[in-house]
Amino acid sequence: MNNLTGNITAILFDKDGTLLDFDATWAPAYRETSLHAARGNRALADRLLEQTGMDLVTGKSAAGSLLAAGNSAEIAAAWIACGADFQEGPLTADLDRVFIGCMHDAAPLTGIPEAVETLSGTGFTLGVASSDSEAAIRAFLAGTGLAPRFAFVTGYDTGFGPKPEPGMVRGFAEATGLALDRIAVVGDNTHDLEMARSAGAGLCIGVLTGTSARHDLETLADAVLESVADLPAYLAAN
Repeated sequence: MNNLTGNITAILFDKDGTLLDFDATWAPAYRETSLHAARGNRALADRLLEQTGMDLVTGKSAAGSLLAAGNSAEIAAAWIACGADFQEGPLTADLDRVFIGCMHDAAPLTGIPEAVETLSGTGFTLGVASSDSEAAIRAFLAGTGLAPRFAFVTGYDTGFGPKPEPGMVRGFAEATGLALDRIAVVGDNTHDLEMARSAGAGLCIGVLTGTSARHDLETLADAVLESVADLPAYLAAN
């Protein structure tokens, strides 16, 4: 192993677009919640989605947009600013409720369970840091059967601050007792990699299974992989 990967003993994963299929999972949830935020006004719901990053034809969320990288409170605030007739607290709670519900049956991306099992079995300490709520992350991990493999879970509401601030990585370091330079951060979005860089993580890895293209990630990442499924082989080879 080279000095870059050989020092790594823990891996902090993003969830959406990294461990699960972003658009397949979130496009229906965003359409449902936007219509709720618009109180049934379809034209307003469409405007809320467009203003926060969704292509209404494809259902895809633009890289770096609020729908791709923001949390429930940020999305609620943006939708209210665009005309949703709600107070921020109640709308945020409504979004979280729907988002947690859709996590119970969300399937991981191809090859992810096997990769997680391999990494855990090899001795890496694993965690998840997401802009989703902590409850939604735990619902996803429980539904996939992967929860026992993760020593740490943090969402936007856990208390470590939002991405791209460094708090989630620092919280993982504190919880595991590991130095920051022993942690790899893996994500599909620039917010993930900016968080890793600002925290001083030892390795920043981008994956192409989410909302970002290679050119979005490569200036911030030490490596860009097709998928987390490729991570065990990458770490073993480098």
